[in-house]
Amino acid sequence: MNTPSFSSHQIGDFLVTAVSDGNMAASLDLLSPIDSADAEGIQRRAGIIEPGNIYINAYLIRSPRRTILIDAGTGGINNAGGLLQENLRMLGVNPEDVDTILLTHGHPDHIGGLLDAKGHAVYQNATLYLHPLEAKHWRDDDKLTLANERGQRNFYLVRRVLAAYTQSLRFLDETEVDTGIRPVWLPGHTPGHTGFRIDSGGQSLLIWGDIVHFPHIQSAQPKVSIAFDCDPAQAEETRKNLLEQIVREKLLVAGMHFDKQGFAHIYPTAGGYRIAYVEE
Repeated sequence: MNTPSFSSHQIGDFLVTAVSDGNMAASLDLLSPIDSADAEGIQRRAGIIEPGNIYINAYLIRSPRRTILIDAGTGGINNAGGLLQENLRMLGVNPEDVDTILLTHGHPDHIGGLLDAKGHAVYQNATLYLHPLEAKHWRDDDKLTLANERGQRNFYLVRRVLAAYTQSLRFLDETEVDTGIRPVWLPGHTPGHTGFRIDSGGQSLLIWGDIVHFPHIQSAQPKVSIAFDCDPAQAEETRKNLLEQIVREKLLVAGMHFDKQGFAHIYPTAGGYRIAYVEE
């Protein structure tokens, strides 16, 4: 059996590792405004064999003080992903070792892994952090009523997670969650969608959550949104502004739907941007 390799970057005091949860299938028809044939062409030119495949990553952050997990994968929900815990164990990390979980948002491929098959908290020693607007969104009964059947399942999943972690739930604000790690509000994909920026030892990394689902497509054409966006116009504005900032500051970035390399630089092109994955 082949042992998987893990891509890591040392950012000052923090060793940040991309940990794969697997992948999920998603149609390019979910993207707009772009023709699916054009979207597939971008994927093919980027060397992607399965154009509709979306990678699912979480990020493990280790320091002398903390063991932090950003997002928790699917837990195998909807027959997608589910490899996170196995991969964490290969890194020598068990669920009880994680003391902090930072959530980018409440979609199933980010929170499904927080619960076991009986609905109990997997990470029983961890404090769970979430943006307050995110909790407000998923607890809104009016929005629940308006959602379709699949959407309602998402609402109920978030509510089960919040209930299971009631005693350890904390809400993010603008303050650091640890020295050198601060939340960055990136609304649009969901109301409380949050990235996390690490600044330590003169180095920086932005873990940007779901700013893109198809990185090559949505960097080349930042106007392209996905059907999962709660507010596509706001998601587009956030994406465009953030891409400009990243290029201006020459930031290293990480994303939950990057490929297994997990880290990238962003470069401007004539009509948009180019994503270039990097190794450790």
